[in-house]
Amino acid sequence: MDKLIVKKLELGPIGTNAFLLWENKGSEAILIDAPPNCGEEISKVLKENDLTLSQIWLTHGHWDHMAGVKEVLSPGIKVIGHLADELMFNNPAVMSTFSIPGIDLQPVEITQWVEDGDQLDLWGRTTYVFHCPGHCPGNVAFYLKSEKICFVGDVIFAGSIGRTDLPGGDFASLEASIRNRIYTLPIDTELAVGHGPNTTVGDEIRENPYVRPL
Repeated sequence: MDKLIVKKLELGPIGTNAFLLWENKGSEAILIDAPPNCGEEISKVLKENDLTLSQIWLTHGHWDHMAGVKEVLSPGIKVIGHLADELMFNNPAVMSTFSIPGIDLQPVEITQWVEDGDQLDLWGRTTYVFHCPGHCPGNVAFYLKSEKICFVGDVIFAGSIGRTDLPGGDFASLEASIRNRIYTLPIDTELAVGHGPNTTVGDEIRENPYVRPL
C-alpha cells in the first residue's frame, strides 16, 4: 500500500475540523465531516492532488459537521452516518435554535448506516467504527489502527470534551464513551478531533480534567 495522507482543514464559521484522506499516487479521496462553506477549499485540495471524492464519513449529525455535504456531493459518492442521528440528517431544521443564523440547513441522505463494531475498508486498511454517544446520540469514531489515528468528532478535545447541554446530550454517556472507547486505545494513538488541535490518548488520560480514567 502507498502512504496514507491525512490533510486537516479547519473550516466553516466556528472552526470545525474536516479531514481529507487519500493515498500517495492514489486517485480517490475520503472526506471525514463536511462543515458549512467547505466546498471551495475541499475542491481546491482535490484539484491540486488530482483526486475524486468517493465517500463522506460523518462523525455525527450536528450542523457544523454536515451542513457542507451539499457543496461537495455528486452522484455516486457514498455518505456514511449513524442511525441515532437520523433526525438531524433528515430534518436539520431541528438544529436551527443552536446553529448560526443564515446557515442553509439542507437534509443529508445517508447511503450507508454504520453501527458500533462495523469495519470500513480504507484502501486495504481496516477502519473500526466505535459508537460514542454523549455529545449527541449518533457520534461515531473512526479508528484506523494501522495508522495509529482515531477520528473522534466531538467526543473529546485536547484538554476538554464535547458539550452535553444540546438536545440528545448526556454527560454520563459521554464519560462512558471516553473511558470505554477512547481511553482503551493505545496511548500513542493520535486523536483527530472535531475542533482545535489534535491530541493523543496518552495526553488526555494524563491531563484531561473532565473525564479521568477509572
